[in-house]
Amino acid sequence: MPSKIEWTDETINPVVGCTKCSPGCQYCYAERMARRLQAMGLEQYQDVVDPDGYWTGEIGLNLTVLDKLKHWKKPRRVFMVSMGDLFHENVPFPVISEIAVAMMNAPQHTFQLLTKRPERMLEWFVWSGFSNKTLPNVWVGVTAENQEQADKRIPVLLKIPAAVRFVSIEPMLSKIDLDRPTWLLGKATDANPTRLDWVIVGGETGPGARPMDLQWARDIRDQCNAAGVPFFYKGAGTANHSKSKYGYRLLDGREWNEFPSSSAPKFNKSPSVPKFYGIGWDDQNESRELDAD
Repeated sequence: MPSKIEWTDETINPVVGCTKCSPGCQYCYAERMARRLQAMGLEQYQDVVDPDGYWTGEIGLNLTVLDKLKHWKKPRRVFMVSMGDLFHENVPFPVISEIAVAMMNAPQHTFQLLTKRPERMLEWFVWSGFSNKTLPNVWVGVTAENQEQADKRIPVLLKIPAAVRFVSIEPMLSKIDLDRPTWLLGKATDANPTRLDWVIVGGETGPGARPMDLQWARDIRDQCNAAGVPFFYKGAGTANHSKSKYGYRLLDGREWNEFPSSSAPKFNKSPSVPKFYGIGWDDQNESRELDAD
């Protein structure tokens, strides 16, 4: 469906559900929305939150929503799984592979994947045979709300092949330094083949929102500008500024809506869609093939 998230055009949720795993999860917007959708009777959400409205760790699947991708002819940025984490430990690898096939079969679009679990994302890339290949219309990113999570997640992200690697610093809960040789500094070379391609910054929104110091956002902007990395500023957060008032998305008098230069890629008319293989597909640990047709 069309999204109010400023850095994407659409969200689609073949997978919903999650578990809180770090400080940024405390006031999770997706958890709040899942409560409402469960109360509205949507089947996919019936087991993902408990009677008190908190994530259970159960995953709700509805892979039929992927059919929409065939009918969207106009290229768009698509945030894949905004109501959970595609790489949650309870999402089976074959399900992730089926979603990957759907993305590759929609080469006119650019897909944005965002996780707090980059280790499992990397595991899937190895399992699926994509550890040395790039899905050319897929951007992969991690959330890093503070320095501890940046230090944990970004190095793993940079091991994953992708057209674009990005970090979402939202909610920004502390000062963060991205000024590392393999994160922002220098240009991609044979010796340093990867670095961050895009950085998003935003304050927390909604009930209980924790304040963000605007200087933290300025510091990240300045680091990105110095390194030539696109910077996207979502806003100050509702603890600092009402979203309904003019200036919410301004930082030092202007909006920052920079995107990576890599947009929806050009494919041949018939893109080559691989078949995925993996050990541990079933209880007998037999190799099985997921039909990508």
